[in-house]
Amino acid sequence: MPLYLNDDQAMLRDSARGFMAEAGAIGKQLRHYRDTGCTDGFSTALWKQFAEMGFTGILVDERDGGLGLRHVEAGIVLEEIGRNLTPSPFLITAVAVVEALRGAGEDVRARWLPGILAGDTIGALAMDEGPKHRPHNIAMAATRSGNGYRLSGEKAFVVQGGAADLIVVAARTDEGTALFAVPRNAEGLTVDPVRLADASMAARMRFDNVVVEAPIGDENALRRVLRAGRVGAASELVGIGGAAAEQTVVYLKERRQFGRAIGEYQVLQHRQAHLYSELEIARAATLKAQQALDEGADDAALMSHVAKAKAGRVSTLAVQEGVQMHGGVGMTDEYDIGLYMKRDRVLNELFGDPAYHADRVAFLSGY
Repeated sequence: MPLYLNDDQAMLRDSARGFMAEAGAIGKQLRHYRDTGCTDGFSTALWKQFAEMGFTGILVDERDGGLGLRHVEAGIVLEEIGRNLTPSPFLITAVAVVEALRGAGEDVRARWLPGILAGDTIGALAMDEGPKHRPHNIAMAATRSGNGYRLSGEKAFVVQGGAADLIVVAARTDEGTALFAVPRNAEGLTVDPVRLADASMAARMRFDNVVVEAPIGDENALRRVLRAGRVGAASELVGIGGAAAEQTVVYLKERRQFGRAIGEYQVLQHRQAHLYSELEIARAATLKAQQALDEGADDAALMSHVAKAKAGRVSTLAVQEGVQMHGGVGMTDEYDIGLYMKRDRVLNELFGDPAYHADRVAFLSGY
């Protein structure tokens, strides 16, 4: 497929861009909820607005009341979220958790999807158990108990875990890794909220014989969730890198030194030109991965790793170049560029950092 948006997708991009630049702006959202010490880390009112715009139902099937769109459309919204650093549960709830629920039974979907569609329900994904993203090392045990299971173990880096109504948990059964739907008020579940470097909230969770029903998904479902999360995170990283580069270009045109704008110096122009080309490659790789997911292509897994690795590296390059070209003020809170660096650092770790995904690309390519 061509690596550009069609007319309908371009209209969605324009709509999301205008909405996020206004309602999701840094001053209104990130700075406000950071400075007020909000324990959720995001606005529940804005999440309701996401629902009114139809964003929460992009990946929800039409049979369940959603829009029945695909990952390309979800990525369009995520890139605008990244551009504005908008604190939002969209990536985890409307992408990863919805992807997990799509394969669940009708009763499970009927219990949770209406709330997500209405902007009333927050979802979390409890996957990682150590300092790094290593889904093949999941150790949490799910042991049979009557008609259900009992979960025992700990999870780390559960984004929006403290605010979540539903936690999708990955645990090991006798048959392999499976996904379970756990309500926030489940007996035996302990949640310890933590604030991350970018002022967003995550949680450490302890499961002490938490009783759950049958799994909502198997290892294939887990793989789909991880691919969706990786590609979604890549989209947001592209937005972060693009906005950081744009802000830096504006500063290069405004900042004067020795009687001329510093953007007139050729060495800085070369660095910005290199960054521009890298951003375009990252955007193309991410769009290719989205299309592969939507088509169920054989190389969907490979492309999801490529997208997350490339977008992560390029976003980091963009924010580092931005801070350096801003000079000392780039490290102050007065300028937004430092906020992009913090978000880049956190999002790069979510669903695996570039080194992890580069290793997976090499493995899948036969090295």
